[in-house]
Amino acid sequence: MSKAPSVVLAGGGTAGHISPMLSIADAIKAEAPETKILTVGTSGSMEERLVPEAGYDIEFIPKVPFPRRPNAAALKFPLQFNKALKQAADILRRAEADVVVGVGGYVCTPMYLAAHKLNIPVVIHEGNAKPGLANKVGAKKARLVATAFENTPIAGARYVGMPMRGEVASVDRNARRNDARKALGIDADLPTIIVTGGSLGALSMNTTVKAIAGLLEEWGIQLLHITGHDKVVLDDSGKPLEATNYRQVEFINGMQDVYAAADLLVVRAGAATVSEIAAVGVPAVFVPLPIGNGEQALNARGLVDAGAALLVKDSEFTPEWFSANIPTLVKDSETLADMATKSYSHGIRNAAQVMAHEVLKVAGK
Repeated sequence: MSKAPSVVLAGGGTAGHISPMLSIADAIKAEAPETKILTVGTSGSMEERLVPEAGYDIEFIPKVPFPRRPNAAALKFPLQFNKALKQAADILRRAEADVVVGVGGYVCTPMYLAAHKLNIPVVIHEGNAKPGLANKVGAKKARLVATAFENTPIAGARYVGMPMRGEVASVDRNARRNDARKALGIDADLPTIIVTGGSLGALSMNTTVKAIAGLLEEWGIQLLHITGHDKVVLDDSGKPLEATNYRQVEFINGMQDVYAAADLLVVRAGAATVSEIAAVGVPAVFVPLPIGNGEQALNARGLVDAGAALLVKDSEFTPEWFSANIPTLVKDSETLADMATKSYSHGIRNAAQVMAHEVLKVAGK
């Protein structure tokens, strides 16, 4: 009797890494239920909670950021990295890994290097239009490098799209709209904007929404504001902000209802978010995170260039900009329908299944 395939998935630190990793794991289980799956992350990160909640085992290695400048941390780096490398190798031996699948994050570099040393093949999925350091390092010897975006600059990479959970990939906005709005506690009939800065929230976006909340009734529209964990928007008396046609929540577990309920989504441009918006076909206004190397603006570029979305700089997402642009757009059903069609045509809905098939092929199963 042949040994069941053993797949080790590495990644974490952000939902943008964890979500595709879990989506790949689910698709592997669907194709080959006997597969043994182990994930590896860094302790104290989001994956410590999210991975067990999804039903998968997880082990941890230390987070060892690559030093960007000579300082005390740089002096300690070689010893700490070698320790992480040893732990990575120990995990792979115990798991009897047939293949290592990496999606990015601090955990991936030692996992890739340990796999190469043990002659275990590596498969990489790069989710951002601008590749991260770990995946650039790992790509040099990987058996397969797959990307979520078409023009990601990694030589020899294969464009497959972003792995996502089936409940998102299969959303029918028109069929689900009323039920989704009911589930989210908002009116079924009003033109609907949903604003979210992601699970951690976005202070600048929250500040702008607070400033315009009192105008929603006058505009004849409603706004669901997903503020982020511990980012409740308060009024001047220190109580949670209330206004007619305005509802705020800190977090929504299950973005499929958000995508189905929104006539227009105002959101950051993380890779997973951009890819899911295209897969479902949601008209969007992207407000890219202003820090980093501009990767969020690059993520959004394809949809913006196609006329499926708008892009506004974080510094320009002011109450004045919102008032001048959003109320008119969200009530323009013809423009929204055109944006939705263009968005959906750019969506890829089977990336998790493609990745699962390729991973099992590399594992020799």
